[in-house]
Amino acid sequence: MLVYTYGAMPNEISPGASFEDLALPLFDSLYNFAHWLTHNREEAEDLVQETFAKALRGFRSFQPGTNFKAWIFRILRNTFLTSRTGLKATMTVPLEEDNENSAMLPVEPETPESILLERSNAQLLQDALEQLPVIFREVLLLCDVEEMSYQEISETIGIPIGTVMSRLARARRALREMLRSRMQGA
Repeated sequence: MLVYTYGAMPNEISPGASFEDLALPLFDSLYNFAHWLTHNREEAEDLVQETFAKALRGFRSFQPGTNFKAWIFRILRNTFLTSRTGLKATMTVPLEEDNENSAMLPVEPETPESILLERSNAQLLQDALEQLPVIFREVLLLCDVEEMSYQEISETIGIPIGTVMSRLARARRALREMLRSRMQGA
């Protein structure tokens, strides 16, 4: 059995820690990412379970000194993309451009009405995120929710850093436009 420990870099390992020591702390992050990708609790659970099984089987091929978090997130992403849900979600992506004008919402003191409005806005945001194409949603979630660096996202998804930055900019722009149109329509 291979055993590794954490090295000097936060996501890199060196001989001493087991697969469980490395993978289990990432369980919640992997589940959250899987849930955002699948939009379904049961599918997310299955996806994480399959990811852990594949990662455990392939752990001998993992290179010590490389980024374990990016490695296991990549397994999750690839597993999702080869699933029926993932294949449907990655059909086509519009390449529309829009203007950069953004509407500013006024700041309000905390009142029952403002709390209700904030919850309503959070639901709008979640609904808009779910409408984004997978290739945009995944970079946005990995960057803004999982707080991965561009390099980690690049390693996870298997695309150049420039593409990560481009997709992230387009995802944020699309999200902003969806929210703007929904706020104006409400």
